Parts: sequence; C-alpha cells; structure tokens
Amino acid sequence: MATITVRYFAAAAEAAGRDQEQLTVDGPDAVSTVGALRAELLGRYGEPMAKVLKSGSFLVDGTVSRDDARPLGATVDILPPFAGG
Repeated sequence: MATITVRYFAAAAEAAGRDQEQLTVDGPDAVSTVGALRAELLGRYGEPMAKVLKSGSFLVDGTVSRDDARPLGATVDILPPFAGG
C-alpha cells in the first residue's frame, strides 16, 4: 500500500488538529489527485479546513498546484493564504 505525507502549516494545522498525517494513495479508498485530497480534507475537517482551502495552496513535492486533476506526489503541503508582499 502506497502512502503520501500530508503536512499542514499555520491555520491548516489548526484546522486539522495536527502537523501531518499519512494517507493511502491506492486501493478502493485512494486519494490520488489534488481534487480527491481536497474532498478528503473537507470531509475530515469541515468548515475550518474549507476556510483554509478557499484561498490556500497545495504544494505537491515542492510545486504549487491548483489543478484538481494533478496526481499527488510523496509529500503534499497544505499552506494557508499568506498576508503581505
């Protein structure tokens, strides 16, 4: 069974109640794309995570992705929106 590491930062960590977790990326309950991960996180963590994901970012193996069809890599960082310039 393959897994990915999902790391949460700042408001995302607060919404998830943790700094990171492991998710499966194969089998019948697979989370294998950015869109599937978004849906999984919304289902797990509800409105607090929805607020983060509304304007936050997914960093897939170091590259920002807003494409829901993008396959996941070994590590996905969930970043809240950042203020400033």
